[in-house]
Amino acid sequence: MILKVLFFGDIVGKIGRQAVKKILPKLKKEYKPDLILANAENLAHGIGMTEKTIDEMQEAGVDFFTSGNHFLKKEEIRDRLSSPETNILRPANYPPGVPGRGEKLLEIGLKRVVVVNLVGRVFMGEDFDCPFRKFDEIFEKYKNDKVPIIVDFHAEATSEKVALGYYLDGRAAAIVGTHTHVATADQRVLPGGSAFVSDIGMVATLDSVIGVEKKEVIKMFLTQLPLRHELPEEGEVLVNAVYFEIDLEKNKAKSIERVDRVIKI
Repeated sequence: MILKVLFFGDIVGKIGRQAVKKILPKLKKEYKPDLILANAENLAHGIGMTEKTIDEMQEAGVDFFTSGNHFLKKEEIRDRLSSPETNILRPANYPPGVPGRGEKLLEIGLKRVVVVNLVGRVFMGEDFDCPFRKFDEIFEKYKNDKVPIIVDFHAEATSEKVALGYYLDGRAAAIVGTHTHVATADQRVLPGGSAFVSDIGMVATLDSVIGVEKKEVIKMFLTQLPLRHELPEEGEVLVNAVYFEIDLEKNKAKSIERVDRVIKI
């Protein structure tokens, strides 16, 4: 059997959510995915997520959500993160005691897959546990179940992402990067059979600085004053995603390809 997965990069704000709702029906017809994933940490005005924004994306067709270092910016999501039935992950390598969970076994009909969320340490400005060793711990839990593992590595440095990709190669079926909002062109199946890309990219305004109003970001760099987090509400939207297929008998990736579109909102 083959598991077909469509994974959206960081969805930024209202305009990003509108773009997903507009384009997803077309992508579902084109790729016929079994599982649709998205990074949700920027859903609510570009920073954090709320019950409403998660529900909106779930109703649009996204099955399951990963996040990153902004996952608790909106306190209202805390209870949902901690629910046993949650469809949202936070990075697994946060220290003990943090709300939420970092991995989950999903059942899609007769198909099963484990989704794991990790956060990087290079240039992130916070003290996280080691993502490499955290994956080792998670892998030990599932290695006898013969179930594929998909990893969202939410990290800044491409070097750290590529290194983790090779470290997990052959154990994770797919390792995809998020966080920078800038898509990379290094998608490939690694020698051990893992699909990999350093960063999926974003679903956000094309005429912006990684989704934020460009004038405000330029002003911040010129003055060093705090950034006003303003998001454009209309215009062309860059939709970045990846599509990959996993051979469930071998728990290896067959292929990975970029899915990049520009649509008008």
